[in-house]
Amino acid sequence: MDQQPQVFSKTRSKRLNILPAHAEEAQAEKAVGPGRFPSWLHRKLPKGSELNQTSHVLSQHRLHTVCEEAKCPNLLECWSKKTATFLVMGKECSRNCGFCDIDFTKTPKPLEADEPLRVALSVKELGLKHVVITMVARDDLADGGSAHLVRVIRAVREHNENVTVEVLTSDFEGNQSALSHLLQADLDIFNHNIETVRDLTPRVRHKATYERTLSVLRYAASQRRNGMKIKSGLMVGLGETEEQVFETLRDLKEAGCDIVTIGQYLQPNRHKLLVKAFIHPDQFKKYEAFGYELGISYLYCGPFVRSSYNANLVLSRASQNQVIINSH
Repeated sequence: MDQQPQVFSKTRSKRLNILPAHAEEAQAEKAVGPGRFPSWLHRKLPKGSELNQTSHVLSQHRLHTVCEEAKCPNLLECWSKKTATFLVMGKECSRNCGFCDIDFTKTPKPLEADEPLRVALSVKELGLKHVVITMVARDDLADGGSAHLVRVIRAVREHNENVTVEVLTSDFEGNQSALSHLLQADLDIFNHNIETVRDLTPRVRHKATYERTLSVLRYAASQRRNGMKIKSGLMVGLGETEEQVFETLRDLKEAGCDIVTIGQYLQPNRHKLLVKAFIHPDQFKKYEAFGYELGISYLYCGPFVRSSYNANLVLSRASQNQVIINSH
């Protein structure tokens, strides 16, 4: 496999690079040679005729997706299924995390008043039944963008009957008033990612802290209503130990999480943190089993799992307490 595997979206012109770690940095299985991904990180191109339609609708409504901006390896698969994770409040983030490829700026552009309607109409045109809305961190705004996110949710609900809504948010710098305002919206899933283990947080995340994330999740869990589920996720392969992941799972359970996702970190460009290990699928199963032993209601773990990957299935199966068989 080429050392810099690339994914191209012809209709969106965004080039997506996913870089493996340098050979000397990766603690991968012995069979994996220099510059190669392990066998479980090889994927077949998806089949389907919906990819171009998804791209067209997003372009027509001038919308951004975390699929593109964060160079998600599942982009082609998800778009071919007419699913995408909407990225609102612009495509430039006020934070510069060590793992994330979303553009950083100290002066983000002003919010666009018509963005909520554009998102809502895109949901309608794509015929989505489950909507995932995420955001760039907007520390330049007094409420971190909470009110704007609420307007997006309400517009989606207004123009789409029987849709389920999931939000993946920043920590709003610990602004409980902003968080409270968001939690009063009609949400099916509130998602805030812890991203990594406690000891690695200062290196992996910019401004966000491990304890603040737990406090956000605890508060959201205390304010839940109408069956809203609390979700969080983390990446592995950054140098964490097994026991550190177990500790994180314990902390997420204590904070009130119903759903936890765990996936393999992949270096999005040469300026970001290196991959320290390619985690074997059997280890993901071990983390999943440990989470269930703790009493977490639902876990989705595997190399290609991302926070919003198969989000509609995760909500459905979590509601039914069923396990997704992860083929990756």
